Amino acid sequence: MAWQGSTRRGRLPRNWPQLRRLVLRRDKGVCQAPFSDGSICGREATDVDHIEPGDDHSLTNLRALCHWCHARKSSSEGGTAAALTRVRMDKPKPTHPALED
Repeated sequence: MAWQGSTRRGRLPRNWPQLRRLVLRRDKGVCQAPFSDGSICGREATDVDHIEPGDDHSLTNLRALCHWCHARKSSSEGGTAAALTRVRMDKPKPTHPALED
């Protein structure tokens, strides 16, 4: 994850390294990202992900993911968050010159 400009690292709990190791062990080092057919990715897990974004660091909200799945999920969440703050600048639709007064 690109930490540049992010406040995320500062919001992690002090025991984050221990939580991370615990989650990776619990998930047996296997990526837990679900696919649409119900199967899981199964690649080697290198990252620990918050299932629901935010500051809930409970074990039930954490899972092991491979780097690719984590990057894909983080990118999607970032795009969704950015879209919520984006200002739409719709231009008025031009009318046909024959319809103008």
